[in-house]
Amino acid sequence: MKKALKILGIVLLLFIIAIISIPFLFKGTIQDKVRYMINEHVNAKVDFADIDISLLRSFPQASVEIDELSIINYEPFEGDTLVYSKKIALDMSINELFKDASEPISVKEFIIDEAHIAIKTDSLGNSNFDIARKQSETPEPTPKEEESGSFTFALEHYEVNHSNILYKDDQSGTILELTDLNHKGDGAVSGEKVILNTHSDTEASFGLGDTKYLNKNKLQLDAAIELDLENQKYSFMENKALINQLPLEFNGFVQLFEKHTEVDLSFKTPSSDFKNFLAVIPETYAKNLDGVETSGDFSIQGMIKGTADDTYIPKMDITILSNNASFKYPDLPKSVSNITIDTQIKNDTGLVDDTFVKIGNLTFRIDQDTFAAKGSLLNLTGNMIVDMAVNGTLNLSNLDQAYPLQLEQDLNGIVKADIKTHFDMQSLEKEQYQNVKSSGNASISGFSYSSPETPNEIKISNADVSFNPDVITLNTLDANTGKSDLKAKGTIHNLMGFLFSKQDLKGEFDVNSNVFAVNDFMVAESDTDEKEEKEVANEEGALQIPSFLNATLNFDAKKVIYDNLELKNTKGSVKIKDETAYLENVTSNIFDGGLAFNGNVSTKSEVPSFAMSLDLSKVNIAKSFNSLELIKGLAPIAKALTGALTTQIKLNGDLKNDLTPVLTSLKGNALAEILNAKVNAEGTPLLSKLDGELNFLNLDKLNLKDIKTKLSFDDGQINVKPFDFTIDDIKITASGSHGFDSNMNYNVSLDVPAKYLGNDISGLVSQLNEQEAKSMTIALPVGVTGNFTNPKISLNTNQAISQLTQQIISKQKEKAKEQIIGKGTKTITDLLGGSNKSKDSTKTDNTNSDDQLKETAKDILGGFFKKKKKKKDSSKTKN
Repeated sequence: MKKALKILGIVLLLFIIAIISIPFLFKGTIQDKVRYMINEHVNAKVDFADIDISLLRSFPQASVEIDELSIINYEPFEGDTLVYSKKIALDMSINELFKDASEPISVKEFIIDEAHIAIKTDSLGNSNFDIARKQSETPEPTPKEEESGSFTFALEHYEVNHSNILYKDDQSGTILELTDLNHKGDGAVSGEKVILNTHSDTEASFGLGDTKYLNKNKLQLDAAIELDLENQKYSFMENKALINQLPLEFNGFVQLFEKHTEVDLSFKTPSSDFKNFLAVIPETYAKNLDGVETSGDFSIQGMIKGTADDTYIPKMDITILSNNASFKYPDLPKSVSNITIDTQIKNDTGLVDDTFVKIGNLTFRIDQDTFAAKGSLLNLTGNMIVDMAVNGTLNLSNLDQAYPLQLEQDLNGIVKADIKTHFDMQSLEKEQYQNVKSSGNASISGFSYSSPETPNEIKISNADVSFNPDVITLNTLDANTGKSDLKAKGTIHNLMGFLFSKQDLKGEFDVNSNVFAVNDFMVAESDTDEKEEKEVANEEGALQIPSFLNATLNFDAKKVIYDNLELKNTKGSVKIKDETAYLENVTSNIFDGGLAFNGNVSTKSEVPSFAMSLDLSKVNIAKSFNSLELIKGLAPIAKALTGALTTQIKLNGDLKNDLTPVLTSLKGNALAEILNAKVNAEGTPLLSKLDGELNFLNLDKLNLKDIKTKLSFDDGQINVKPFDFTIDDIKITASGSHGFDSNMNYNVSLDVPAKYLGNDISGLVSQLNEQEAKSMTIALPVGVTGNFTNPKISLNTNQAISQLTQQIISKQKEKAKEQIIGKGTKTITDLLGGSNKSKDSTKTDNTNSDDQLKETAKDILGGFFKKKKKKKDSSKTKN
């Protein structure tokens, strides 16, 4: 007994050792098998983090786990991830571990967790899932491989958990996305067929072209699928589906052939309760259907049957019906009644372009308002033809009282429509509007709207539109918001192209207004103490010219209010195209004068920009300075002036988010003319300081009439070319530059009469006669630096006196020359201040005229500096 137990213990120990060691012994075999498959069959970059083999997890089966498997495409989808899975688990017989790398392995169960699969076809027809090596690239398979392949399945169970699948076909414009997909199935063998009992749930999004038919709609499917693997026929038995909350039952089969697929499916709603209609609507919008009172019926039934290949699709006939139905939500006061739906989706030929939708009747009623539509959509996947008629009245305020809409504000207003339209999409795309046939009228009255994007409620008292074959006419539009009122009329050339073909809205409109306040259309910045939050709020509140507009507006406003500006009798036109507004022939009255300008404003780039030509005529200087930042920057000294100004300005630059100029970005030039002005020296520190430094200036006599000056500006710097003006009998020339930051560097030259320079030059002036003294002026250089609030004045009086001295010497030289020529040396020296008795008169005869001029100049200098002359004479006397 002891010996038997000992042997049994040894056997068990060996068995446990084998269970633990076999995975390590055969791990290489499985890895070789995977790599063999990859290298021989796949033209893509395939990688995985690890392969783990265990005999304990699913004993008596062997368990193989592949971690982080990825398949990444080569060209033409270089770098795209075709497949990624966090984990793939396979269960198989232990015998499978002992097979050679080239032999097939039979799998009984597999589980895929957190997979992401992206299947794509580009516009040229290339598919990223076409990664199988071409026949010339792979070795000829053995007969055994041809029969069984590298894996065979004897599935008992499989799962796909929390995975995502994307299918995108750029050629057809189809996109299908399944998110958070959970699918599992259990297999049972029945003769030569396998029956899979499956359960699936996911959220589905589906779009075709520009139309999105499903948007994260919940789908659930319980299906029994019979697999006839020999004939590749898959039959659906006892299948139940939920689309959102809509139940469907379906059956039929799909059979695969070498060159085509046969489809025969039929489906229907299990009941005809009108709640089925509400269930089609996503739960987010339909809300909880518990307690909803319904009457009437709603049903969907249809079939999809036929061949699918490169030419044909299965024929289809899907009918959606409802008769005299109604519903009422328990918490809402109103109901929707007289609901009729008669819609068909059909294809009778199997050609994809022949698919059409027929709306035989669609009506509903809320209170006394009824709404009806009918028509058809033909050639859905090609040049779609739309033929629709809409008639009815709808009180918008009743909508959220009858249906649980999620609205940020209450709807209101009454919409009336009686419209017929017929067009094809190709005509819209090619702007062949002669093929668009529309007629009828639509109007809205008593409508108001507000949102976080509009600072004030917009009220439309009345708007009326007429639909004609050629154009759509806006007959009337009466609206107001805040302080502003608008009346408009005009034409729209391509409303259908705008609505259905992504075209810019084209039209011409005449707009009139008594008061137009720009701030009524601007979102205010958030009031916050944090600088960063202010910047974010400003960015969010940035004005943007709509990219979809291609229109001309001719406007006439009696009063336009922009920030602190008030413009009267403003007329002109603005053409909007490509996110740019072109302003043409705009005229207005402002600051007791006139305004005219042309230009453009663009919000197309990240930083808005502008360019304009501005003409201000006879505007009040004080008013324009107090109201316009531009005038303050261009001429800060205007703060001390009263009077009238005319200027022409050409400039361009960047704009802030509220579309006011960034002053430091301005480039351009200006010609300014002061028609007449008075100055208040105390109005600005610069003039006050000049008045104090130059006591001979009397700013009350400053003559600013008809002064013209040219300015240019670049990168925040204003350059002023030389210009002249006078103060009494003093001529002044000024030039230089200053910045919008008020720093300045100016050179001012004053032609000052000599009499204003005081005692320093009285001796010099005394050498002149009365006429010469009055006409003698001196250029007094003045440097002006610092800034306009703290200016620095520098005077160069020594240079001025030196220049005056040279002028007087020049005058005396001319006189001396005249006397030398006319009367001789003695008379000249007498005129210049007496003779020098120590000089020998005989030398005059021996000296040429140049030497005489030099001696005369010395006497002149002696005469100018009398005090020094006297000192020299006294010393000579003593000696």
